[in-house]
Amino acid sequence: MAITQGAHHIGLTVPDLNAARDFFVDVLEFKQVAEKPDYPACFVSDGTTLITLWQAVDPANATAFDRKSNLGLHHFALKVDGLETLNALHQKLATTEGVQIEFAPESLGGGTTHHMMFYIPGGIRMELIALGG
Repeated sequence: MAITQGAHHIGLTVPDLNAARDFFVDVLEFKQVAEKPDYPACFVSDGTTLITLWQAVDPANATAFDRKSNLGLHHFALKVDGLETLNALHQKLATTEGVQIEFAPESLGGGTTHHMMFYIPGGIRMELIALGG
């Protein structure tokens, strides 16, 4: 048995704290659970996963992450409750300002699990997964 017990939170540095917070709250229906204006940071949760969003100090001069060249977070994935929800989120994300769809929902490895990849406002790569059953 591993010493660790799952993720406590995911921390993301973003170029626009308000846009990132609004994406999680308005699009994915997370709740903002705290904020630290002097940091500045805010904390959002879906009831299972806590995501900490930090404002980049100088976003205009920040280096964007390239998943094929940089070390670090390649993407993060969150589960949804089924393929119907995944497809509905795809439709919603396709019309959400600042979101770039990498690929629409598709089977993962030819099985019953489906996933999609996209970039949230600010360019962080995210995956949504509907587990097959």
